[in-house]
Amino acid sequence: MPPAPSTAASVPSPNTATPVSPSAALTPLIQRTFTNSTLTFWLNGTKLSLNNVDPEATLLDFIRSQRGLKGTKLGCGEGGCGACTIVVQQRNSTTGRIEHLSVNACLAPVISVEGKHVITIEALGSAANPHPLQERIAKLHGSQCGFCTPGIVMSLYALLRNAYDPETRTYRLSEEMIELEGALDGNLCRCTGYKPILDAAKSFVKEDLGGVVVESSRGGVAERPGNGLGGNWTASQATGSCGRPGGCCRDKPGSPSSDTSSDVDSASTEITEESNGAPVSGSTYGAPLKSSKREDGCQLSSGASKCATEAEVLSGPKGGKYSFPQFNFKTYEPHTEIICPPGLQKYVKQPICFGNSKKIWFRPTTLAQLLEIKDAFPSAKVVAGSSEVQVEIRFKRLQYAVAVYVGDIEELNSFTVDKGSGTVIIGGNTPLTVMEHGCLEWYRKLGKRGMVLEAVRKQLRYFAGRQIRNTATPAGNIATASPISDLNPVLVASGTILTAQSFSRGSFEIPLTDFFIGYRETALPADAVITQLAIPLSPVNSRVVVKAYKQAKRKDDDIAIVTAGMRASLDKDGLVKDVSLAYGGMAPRTVTARNTEDVLRGKRWFDKNVLELAMNAMEKDFDLSFTVPGGMPTYRKTLAFSFFFRFWHEVAAELDLGSETERIDQEIISEIHREVSMGSRDNENPYEQRVVGKQIPHLSGLKQATGEAEYIDDIPKYDGECYGGLVLSSRAHAKLIKVDFTPALELPGVLGYVDHHDIPEDCSHWGSVVKDERFFARDVVESHGQPIGMIYAETAAIAQAAAKAVCIEYENLPMILTISEAIEANSFYPHDHQLKRGNPATEAFKDCDFVYEGVTRMGGQEHFYLETNVALVIPRPEDGEMEVWSSTQNIMETQEFVSQVTGVPSSRIVAKVKRMGGAFGGKESRSVQLACILAVAAKKSGRPMRCMLNRDEDMMMTGQRNPFQAHWKVGVSKDGMLQVLDADVYNNAGYSRDLSGAVMDRALTHIDNSYWIPNVHVRGHVCKTNTHSNTAFRGFGAPQGQFIAECMMSEVADAMGISVDDFRQKNLYKEGQLTPFLQKIEDWHVPLLLEQLRKEADYDRRVKEVEEFNKTHKWKKRGICLIPTKFGLSFATAVHLNQAGALVHIYHDGSVLLAHGGTEMGQGLYTKMCQIAAQELNVPMDSIFTSETASNTVANTSPTAASSGSDLNGMAVQDACRQLNKRLAPYREKYGQDAPMKQLAHAAYLDRTNLSANGFYKMPSVGFTWGNYVDPRPMYFYFTQGAAISEVELDVLTGDHTVRRADVKMDVGRSINPAIDYGQIEGAFVQGQGLFTLEESLWCSRSGQLLTRGPGTYKIPGFADIPQVFNVSILKGMQWAALRSVQSSKGIGEPPLFLGAAVLFALREAVKAAREELAVEKGILALGSPATAEELRVAIGDRIVEWARVKKGEGEKGAFAEAQA
Repeated sequence: MPPAPSTAASVPSPNTATPVSPSAALTPLIQRTFTNSTLTFWLNGTKLSLNNVDPEATLLDFIRSQRGLKGTKLGCGEGGCGACTIVVQQRNSTTGRIEHLSVNACLAPVISVEGKHVITIEALGSAANPHPLQERIAKLHGSQCGFCTPGIVMSLYALLRNAYDPETRTYRLSEEMIELEGALDGNLCRCTGYKPILDAAKSFVKEDLGGVVVESSRGGVAERPGNGLGGNWTASQATGSCGRPGGCCRDKPGSPSSDTSSDVDSASTEITEESNGAPVSGSTYGAPLKSSKREDGCQLSSGASKCATEAEVLSGPKGGKYSFPQFNFKTYEPHTEIICPPGLQKYVKQPICFGNSKKIWFRPTTLAQLLEIKDAFPSAKVVAGSSEVQVEIRFKRLQYAVAVYVGDIEELNSFTVDKGSGTVIIGGNTPLTVMEHGCLEWYRKLGKRGMVLEAVRKQLRYFAGRQIRNTATPAGNIATASPISDLNPVLVASGTILTAQSFSRGSFEIPLTDFFIGYRETALPADAVITQLAIPLSPVNSRVVVKAYKQAKRKDDDIAIVTAGMRASLDKDGLVKDVSLAYGGMAPRTVTARNTEDVLRGKRWFDKNVLELAMNAMEKDFDLSFTVPGGMPTYRKTLAFSFFFRFWHEVAAELDLGSETERIDQEIISEIHREVSMGSRDNENPYEQRVVGKQIPHLSGLKQATGEAEYIDDIPKYDGECYGGLVLSSRAHAKLIKVDFTPALELPGVLGYVDHHDIPEDCSHWGSVVKDERFFARDVVESHGQPIGMIYAETAAIAQAAAKAVCIEYENLPMILTISEAIEANSFYPHDHQLKRGNPATEAFKDCDFVYEGVTRMGGQEHFYLETNVALVIPRPEDGEMEVWSSTQNIMETQEFVSQVTGVPSSRIVAKVKRMGGAFGGKESRSVQLACILAVAAKKSGRPMRCMLNRDEDMMMTGQRNPFQAHWKVGVSKDGMLQVLDADVYNNAGYSRDLSGAVMDRALTHIDNSYWIPNVHVRGHVCKTNTHSNTAFRGFGAPQGQFIAECMMSEVADAMGISVDDFRQKNLYKEGQLTPFLQKIEDWHVPLLLEQLRKEADYDRRVKEVEEFNKTHKWKKRGICLIPTKFGLSFATAVHLNQAGALVHIYHDGSVLLAHGGTEMGQGLYTKMCQIAAQELNVPMDSIFTSETASNTVANTSPTAASSGSDLNGMAVQDACRQLNKRLAPYREKYGQDAPMKQLAHAAYLDRTNLSANGFYKMPSVGFTWGNYVDPRPMYFYFTQGAAISEVELDVLTGDHTVRRADVKMDVGRSINPAIDYGQIEGAFVQGQGLFTLEESLWCSRSGQLLTRGPGTYKIPGFADIPQVFNVSILKGMQWAALRSVQSSKGIGEPPLFLGAAVLFALREAVKAAREELAVEKGILALGSPATAEELRVAIGDRIVEWARVKKGEGEKGAFAEAQA
């Protein structure tokens, strides 16, 4: 029995003012009722009984503490990314059915799985024996970096297990359930663009479940109870079967569910091509040398002769038009699924209490027990889903000494409808998924009388992700009292009554209209709990309409900007009897628009004069100031009235109030909805060779899908290992008056700290180009999140807590956050690079017919790799050696700076990385700092050091894509030809230079995009500000430069009144013309790409259709756009980085070890390099193995960046292989050209032939020098080119939009692996779509703190954001005469990203169409990036926006600052 916590504050007794200590209050209750302190649950089929669980640990902490269970990942710690998804298997106490709930392990307290069965990714299968879901995800290219893959697989697994219907013994699963009903809305992926994941999941439904699946006959969800919930609920009351896919022990033999037969032939999974040369897979190896008696070696016995591979690609039929990738998939056998443990069925709930002196957990099983706890200790924190509580603990550092898990109190979990009284009763602890199901089911039964249920369901569908909805509850949602709650406004509007209960007061009611009394304050007494909600139905035959609305940055899994619930009751004459307009996001609490309600009562609904009165009244209800907390005052007011305007028409439509003079516009009523996505890849590859050119899946894909792929934080703990917790600045710019580590050092488990005193002053600075940044701040901090020191301790939790305990005193200094502020303060880093070509701009403008000026702004972008920065440093006992594992793209720079701070030569520092969970440029330079800090601590303590940054820490300290601002002036001839470009371009570097100068250089060299401009003068300025230090990000300045170009093209075309398509076309480069940096345009295919894409996507017809749509639709507008891209490949002006090395060993058994300088971050580099080696050596693909990238195998490596990884390393690998081929030539002559490598290697070894080769490559011709305007060398080795068409639909009232279709065509040369290249194209496009339309970084304008530091506030695209139709193809039939890259391929990682801007420019066309019809003041539209819903809605400038516009007062600053402003 645990003691009551000693750290909790004493609280007043509810019946007396006398404070009562926690011990005195709780001990009697513990002794009387909560005598059991042992947790019992099942993990992957094994029963566990735990007696000493850390009460502060989450379920994820526990799972990852177990040996061999590292597949469940920590991605964000707030339930926003899904990397930690596990499945909880439990028996529903009402139906008796077994349920499978996808759950965020990072939020769930360990006590929440008491008496349940936890299933992790490891239980599903292994790489040697994968679950078919895992196999399809891997083989159909649904895993790139792989960090998100286990979580996605687990969400799909829950969907699959719940899809079995024991009544019909079939699976009720459809594509709609996978994509449209929220099964995956709690999972994020930053690499793939989601399409291959969805394709893999849909193929599983169609093929693996093809014989037993039941799909909807109406193209949607089958009409049956339980659908509409992403497969997380089945409404069957049957108890004969446990619901296990394929049946259970109670199924009768021969039933469909127990039939394990399959039409698929799974006898063999190895098929080789009918061609000369070695097979793609199926290597055999020689026996150990001492057992070999024959000169040519011998083959191992059956069962050990074939190397395991995840990439068995089968050739298509010979002679056919296409050679599609073919796979042998493992047959799905439902009876092999993990069963519900028999012991779980016998489990009996009992009250539990466990903890320590700091924190104690209670698990009551009855309401009475809960009320006793609250009576004894009113401040005890009630926890159900823990979605809010864990965020408060982890990020707000709140501590709850006494916590009560209430998820197992059955009395609080119910959903009933009393049609007689017209009331829906919902238990306060009913999971939101169950509530969502109940609302759906009963709305279908009740029709319009249950309209309130449909309103509630609509809000729940887009509330958080499925994992959170499976555990969160309405009572928790209400009690949290969030001012932007999705649910509370509709409950307030509907007149919901809460029932609360306490030990002393008994049961009592609180109308929800009286419940919210202030910001996060409620009328609920401290000792009471919410037991149920009573939602009134509309009276029979009444004229009542209830609707709900929400607008967020992203449709799925996003907190609201504004949310509303509205109810109107009209009499038979159409007069308003009663009305309630409740809003979230318009005040510190949920409020009603009382002035508007008063105006409406007694008035005739759908009278335009009444609408005018309501609009004027709403101005009084929501008089937001420019400085209002939460920002966006104009947009929020616009949404408030837009929602009411939509409700105005919805009521009229529901009650048929339209007339000849007042017609109901159905468009106002309808919101943006999407269909099941689809798309195509052009899989024909005329350049396919034996191995190179094949669509071989990512070599680690299967290990990633099974959770076996090891990332750095998965490496087992070393003996004596310590964990680091960073001490970060909480100020943007301030003097450090005092830094006192004493309070932290006094905490148990803390071992020491490091700060600037531990690094010699001459070694204390770092930087990729200029060493201007300190490892640790000294005297002054220059950014929020700048490291001041690091605590190291026995556990990560102790280290992080201790880091927060360090006492720091600051003295604030003036701060600069934005580009405009930097320009005004003349705050710049030295950077005088500029490009000049042609006549001086001032002279050239004189010859122009038209001159236009403008300002373009583009925001930054957070990398949001799923694996945050992490490093592990192991000091060796001799000679100062260190092994440094770092999630880095740049092992050489890691090695160099660790050498610097430790004072030992680089030869004694071994930097390594096996794989990264995403990087996108964010780990090219910024990863170095963490590795070096850990190395300093490792040297000081002599112990291994590990640290993985929390998501908020990573976002605060590691920087992002540089925000840009450009002031441009363009001269044009009257025939629409560009003549002059003069521009000053600024980027926001942050508090150090990092790579911002190089980013600016690339931006300047891409400011032409694909257009010839005879006279150019552009200047780059790098701004010094007090934000985090911005850095490399996929595209490295090119997207910013190209965006500036396309903004100029669009705005100039509009000003001239000409078609932007024609304007682009006539100004395209021609072969042989020179860029502004005087590089000749060669292999110029952009005109051809545009022409082919235009025809393939039927662009001209669709343009006319969009025009016709916009003529006939006022409140929905469409836009379509076609843009090109030209991306230069090489490390532009860092010529020395254009080199690479490789090391190839052939062992005597014929196996090949390949090492090179490239790192694997999900882009498939290891796979491509193995393909090149296999092709060159004429061996099967699976005989090539790459273990890791390490500085002791290949020295002096360049960072894997600039889309040059394949170009550089591929040529080095090819060079090494050709050296080996030359040495093996005599043996091939002797044994035959296709002799197996085991035979060749064995013979060569016996002849003492060197079977190791060191390959090297340096990129020829490049070497541009800034300032040389006469005869510079080329800056880029070649240009990767492409084009994209995007078509969008915009909701004029809200700014919400959907991408109806995207078509992308890229020139990738002769692809080494088209599947990987397609994955890069799709992933880059969606990442670019996020950059230009969704992702917005914000700082607090008063404190300078970064506000967007997690998935709750920073939104990347999700599954529901990708184009509904997504077609990708690659250019074929070209010669590429000037291309001298490996296998004549082209780099593809970065070039497609800018094409995501096609979405923005399509949206620009839609906004233009809306402005032409609705805008109060018309003019040239300057649309910056990101074009968020706010930007789009406000840009329309209609009467509602002008009514809502909040003007800035003198000296006022908005709540948020944007770095590009």
